[in-house]
Amino acid sequence: MMRAIVLYKQVSRELMRAMHPRGLQPVRFGETVIPDPVLHAILGFMFIYVVSIVLLTLLMVATHLDIITAFSAVVACLNNTGPGLNLVGPSTTYAVLTDFQTWVCTWAMLLGRLEIFTLLVLLMPAFWRR
Repeated sequence: MMRAIVLYKQVSRELMRAMHPRGLQPVRFGETVIPDPVLHAILGFMFIYVVSIVLLTLLMVATHLDIITAFSAVVACLNNTGPGLNLVGPSTTYAVLTDFQTWVCTWAMLLGRLEIFTLLVLLMPAFWRR
């Protein structure tokens, strides 16, 4: 939730910068001024989060799953919240998904549970070099 609040405040700061380009508008969380490297990390996380949702949803749709089911299954798995909508709704299970779709949901769950950056760093070849 803190990331969403800081992201909202960053958007507000950028709008103020458009009107007053020479003004100083620090982003504050409570009384604390958020440093720019932290803001960049939050923006990077949110970008990767949205890109993950879009790519995984498109992958599910490519397997002939409807957009509502695909999107809600990916979001539910990425956020580890349980039921989605339509075919994976609260009154049904994920058993209607094919094996490949289940694997996509499994990767979404891993991304959400292990934090996106952690899993992506583990998948980078540079991490495994000596």
